[in-house]
Amino acid sequence: MSIEQSDHSTELTEHPATFPNPGLPPHRPRLGDEDPKAAKRSERLVLLLFTVSVLASIAAIVGYFAIPVDPETGSVGNTRLSTLIIGLGLGLGMLGIGTAAIHWAKSLMNDHDKVEERHEIAGDAETRSTAIEMFNDGAKDTDIARRPLIKGALGGALALAPLPFLVPLIGNLGGDWDISRFKRTAWAPAANGDRIYLATDPTNRRIKASDVTIGSLFHVMPWNLPEHPNYLDEKAKAVVLLVRVDPQDLKETEERASWSYDGIVAYSKICTHVGCPVALYERETHHLLCPCHQSTFDVTDEAKVVFGPAGRALPQLPIDVDENGYLVAQRDFDEPVGPSFWERER
Repeated sequence: MSIEQSDHSTELTEHPATFPNPGLPPHRPRLGDEDPKAAKRSERLVLLLFTVSVLASIAAIVGYFAIPVDPETGSVGNTRLSTLIIGLGLGLGMLGIGTAAIHWAKSLMNDHDKVEERHEIAGDAETRSTAIEMFNDGAKDTDIARRPLIKGALGGALALAPLPFLVPLIGNLGGDWDISRFKRTAWAPAANGDRIYLATDPTNRRIKASDVTIGSLFHVMPWNLPEHPNYLDEKAKAVVLLVRVDPQDLKETEERASWSYDGIVAYSKICTHVGCPVALYERETHHLLCPCHQSTFDVTDEAKVVFGPAGRALPQLPIDVDENGYLVAQRDFDEPVGPSFWERER
C-alpha cells in the first residue's frame, strides 16, 4: 500500500522591521494613594524603622562604654559581650535605615513608571541641567518637608549609625603610640638573665627536643606567659610554630645555621600579609599555609614565600637546648613579626 504525500507550498510571512510600542501597563494605585489612613500608617512604620535604627546605634555606644574591655585582665567574657552588643547595634542601625528607605520609597513616594529613551552618552550642558532637574524632582517627590517626623528620624539615624563603628575605633587608639612595641616580643631575654623556654600553647608545658618528631607541628608560646599582666597582647606577638624536618632538607644560610637544632625550626605564627595565624602544615611539601589568603611559606627554606600575597618570609626564632634537653630561645626575633607597618626598618 503506498501513501501519496502531497506537496503543499508554504507561504512565508514577512515580519515587519519594527513593532509598535505597546506602551506602559496602566498604573495600579496603592492603598495609600487612595486611603489617607493607610498612607499615615506607612509613614508611622517608616518613622518606627528609623527610630529602631537610632535606638540600636545608641545601645551600641552605651554597650561600648558600659562593658569596657580591659587588655590587662584579658576578660574573654567582656570581650565577647561587648563585641556582640556593638555588632548588633551597628547591624540593626544600618538595617533600620535600609528597610525604612525601601518602605518609604515603595509606599509613600511616586511609583509611576518612568521611561527614558536611549541616547548617546554625552555630558553637555542640557544633559547636566536635566539630571539636576530630575534630582530636584526626586527630592520634591519625597515630600519630606511635609513629614517633619520622618525628616528628623532620618537625620538622627544617619548621624548615629556610623558611631557604633567610629567610637570603638577611636576609643581603642589610646594614648600609647610607642611603635617600638611591635619590634619586641616576650621572647626577648629576661632582665635577670633567665632563659625563655618554649612551651606548648595553651597547656604551657615545656618542650624537649626529643618530643618533636620529624613531621610534627607544635603551637608554641613562651613558658609561663599566662602569668604576664598583658598576657593576650604579648601572646598575640609571641606565638610560634615549631616544626622538625630532616636536617638535610634545610636550606640554611651561614648566618642562620645556628638558629635551628637538629632539624627543629621555629617561625612566627603571625602571617606577614595581614596578621592572620599561619596554622596549617603540609608535611609532604614542608609548607606552612595561612588560611586567610593562602599565603604559603617553605619551612625548609627559611619560611620564604612560595605563593600568595605575603610580601616577606616569616620571622625565625633562634632556638637551642639546655643541659636537660629542653628547647629555649636564644634571643628575640631579629625583625618585627606580623604584617609590615610604616616604621619597619626591614
